[in-house]
Amino acid sequence: MTGTRTLLVAGFLLPALVLLGALVVYPIGYSVYRSFFDQAGTGFAGLDNYTEIFTDDAIFTAVKNNAIWVVLAPTVATALGLIFAVLTERIRWGTAFKLIVFMPMAISMLAAGIIFRLVYEQDPDRGLANAVWVGVHDTFNESSAFPRARPLPVHPLKPGGGGSFVTREPVSARVPVLLPLVGVPPASMPSDAKPAGTPTATEDGRIAGTAWLDFTRGGGGKPNVTDPRELGLKGIAIEAVRDGKVVASVRAGADGTFTLPAAADGAVLRLPADNFREPYNGVSWLGPSLVTPAIIGSYVWMWAGFAMVLIAAGLASVPRELLEAARVDGASEWQVFRRITVPLLAPVLVVVLVTLMINVLKIFDLVYIIAPGSAQDDANVLALQLYQSSFGPAADLGIGSAIAVLLLLLVIPVMVVNIRRIRGEVRR
Repeated sequence: MTGTRTLLVAGFLLPALVLLGALVVYPIGYSVYRSFFDQAGTGFAGLDNYTEIFTDDAIFTAVKNNAIWVVLAPTVATALGLIFAVLTERIRWGTAFKLIVFMPMAISMLAAGIIFRLVYEQDPDRGLANAVWVGVHDTFNESSAFPRARPLPVHPLKPGGGGSFVTREPVSARVPVLLPLVGVPPASMPSDAKPAGTPTATEDGRIAGTAWLDFTRGGGGKPNVTDPRELGLKGIAIEAVRDGKVVASVRAGADGTFTLPAAADGAVLRLPADNFREPYNGVSWLGPSLVTPAIIGSYVWMWAGFAMVLIAAGLASVPRELLEAARVDGASEWQVFRRITVPLLAPVLVVVLVTLMINVLKIFDLVYIIAPGSAQDDANVLALQLYQSSFGPAADLGIGSAIAVLLLLLVIPVMVVNIRRIRGEVRR
């Protein structure tokens, strides 16, 4: 009877053991074996492949980035999940909020990578992140009205240093001042700009002049002469400078005309560099310095919902009597959260944190898709390096196998912690 039962148990276990051996044990064993051989697989390399991991700049960058991922991504996702889970208990539309936050989990890594590649696009007209950033920036910092505008050599203006332009000669109340510029696309001119006005000399000592776009669409016109088809540079800033000090300033009207007080007589007029600075184009999210945090942000967007759902399930089992008793005793909401809610949720938080740590160790899709070619070396992670080292014309299976073994060694301590925690739960 005992033999029959043993055979029956073995019969049930055999398919699972065969699959486990073929899909897990054999690949692990072969990877360990292959990691000690050279690129061709014929010469014994010893620990050279493992040494290469920490001496090759590209691979070592992947190791450092993986450390950043393991520390930052699970911590932020778990913290946000905890905050969302606690807050959704206090709002009437909490279920709808949970659905919205959890929805990114239904999107594949490939689709999420494509979405965030567009979100992080450098051009503010295409990338959402920079569109918001530029909008906030321009709210508090006035943008330049005429970037790339400049005078021609025949114009009465010359470079004044630092991106500004100044008149070649001091101005006089007896002679109207002409400040012509080119280099502004007509389509970029202010929509309410009017045809350039013709200045006339004043009799009270004030300085009169016109700043305009000295360009006639379709050709024609003469330099340094206002044409009815040429538009005034509305809003351009003009300063009168004497002995290095600004004695007067003004902005041109819709037709480009302006008037300065008599104090400007004999001064040099300056068009400040602020008129011509390049428009603010936001942050280079996918540049070398920010590409890893940017990709981690997309990961958190996907997995914060997962953390929230698990933590919310644990929160539902927290005895309400303890929370109410603490409030009755005079504890603030922050004290209730810190001294009661978080300690009671500690087992759930550990589960979420450990699960996400294992998950980020094999992160590949987001980095491969979001990071542009110019920044992929800076965003490199071990799973991506494993792919690059193991496939392609320059594949080195010795290095690739060593990276695979390193990933296994990094996962094992996390798995041990998880197994001990599960056994502790069972004993209770």
